[in-house]
Amino acid sequence: MEHVPDPLSTLGALVEPLRRLVYEHVALTGGEVSRDGVASALGVARSVAAFHLDKLARAGLLDVEYRRPPERRGPGAGRPAKWYRRAPGEVSVSLPERRYALAAELLARAVERVVTGGSAAESVLTDVARAHGRSVAQELCPAASGAAEGVAEGVAEGAADGAGVTSVERVVDFLVRQGYEPRVSGGAVVMANCPFHALVEEHRDLVCRMNHAWLSGVTEEAGLPPGSARLDPAPGRCCVTIAA
Repeated sequence: MEHVPDPLSTLGALVEPLRRLVYEHVALTGGEVSRDGVASALGVARSVAAFHLDKLARAGLLDVEYRRPPERRGPGAGRPAKWYRRAPGEVSVSLPERRYALAAELLARAVERVVTGGSAAESVLTDVARAHGRSVAQELCPAASGAAEGVAEGVAEGAADGAGVTSVERVVDFLVRQGYEPRVSGGAVVMANCPFHALVEEHRDLVCRMNHAWLSGVTEEAGLPPGSARLDPAPGRCCVTIAA
């Protein structure tokens, strides 16, 4: 029988500070990383990187694949190396146990039945999501965090001018705290993580429209031009991108 890690034990694997840095590095890379790559990026010995990567893999937080690097081909290339990427599932712990995800699933199914066929309920959902996005975005402060500044600088370099960079910083800072994992790609802010992943798997159109409306409210409240949040689905990331 396959061993399924206990959620508390899984989260416990992140208590060690360096191991948590290793996990965050893999997550922010957005793809596969090698032991050598992690060691070089974090300035640690390869054996240390391997130790923490394998600990994270055993905890179910990373997936592992065996293959040779592109530069090692043919006879004498040696054994395949381990490559790591963030595991697709999520881990949550609630004490006492709660089933908020179940409530969300049932609500999504109910709303989806109503909106099928173009019911007015769909516009109600997006209106509510947009208004809520504007409401929660009122907490955006003028000064962005260090995590946001790095992303915003990348956006600014790809923009025609520097106008609105402060607003972008504020939005990125907010999205970091909301778990979207924003980063720069092609002059726009993309989100590597979808906080609604489990629901999207079953109710993609409904949840993506809701997410787009919510992020539209956030960007508008932050002072970005209308339409900055765009419904732009692609594999492996959030369905919305933010133009800068």
